[in-house]
Amino acid sequence: MDAILSVRDLGVRFGSLHAVNDVSFDAQRGKITAVIGPNGAGKSSLFNLISGAIPPSSGQVLFEGQDVTGASPDQMLRSGMARSFQITNLFFELTVRENLRLAAQFLEQGRGWLRPVTVSTRGMARVDELITQFVLAAKADELAGYLSHGEQRRLEIAVALAARPRMLLLDEPTQGMSHADTKETETLIRGLAVEHGLSILLVEHDVDLVMSLSDYVVVMHQGQKLAAGTPAVVRSNPKVQMAYFGEHQERARCLN
Repeated sequence: MDAILSVRDLGVRFGSLHAVNDVSFDAQRGKITAVIGPNGAGKSSLFNLISGAIPPSSGQVLFEGQDVTGASPDQMLRSGMARSFQITNLFFELTVRENLRLAAQFLEQGRGWLRPVTVSTRGMARVDELITQFVLAAKADELAGYLSHGEQRRLEIAVALAARPRMLLLDEPTQGMSHADTKETETLIRGLAVEHGLSILLVEHDVDLVMSLSDYVVVMHQGQKLAAGTPAVVRSNPKVQMAYFGEHQERARCLN
């Protein structure tokens, strides 16, 4: 298998708390890898370690064979890895097109940063591609703050793709979405991998979505990797059923 991302014995301490402890796994090129786990399992900390948001205390992150351990988010982007955020991270006072233009300026690689964004021919061409790909033409000149929650999340994924990364990291992409928006986002993410060959790593709380969408699943529990494998293998693992699915099912029962 062709691993685009390799996590080796990754860990981080916050004082006496070992938030992530010796986690290892591979994410395959062109596939969708998901990280799940109960609240407090360490999945968000793991995601932040991989993306460069926080430095690790131990271990390595390898991207396309290169050691990017502890690299800053902008260095990660230059390497070919982009991420979205759990909380929508857009310029709400700018239009959809302007948000995409700013992100696409990265394609100039330092040339013309002080010039108007409209001068960036590569960036402008990329904006047009993304508006078409993400079906945003009708909203292109609307302020991002006026979009629905589902539209904002879709725009944020488009912004993350503006620099043409080879791997996309998605932090709870369906959080707060309606059922219809969740299904639309599932179709979008699957299309990015299947039709465009993008490698995707996502942290997600929706178990049914993960099992439907992912090629490979990593289960976190108390800061450690509890299990990993295909959705079918993970779902049938007794430890996972006890630590995760049992809690998930009990929560659903209490809500009904």
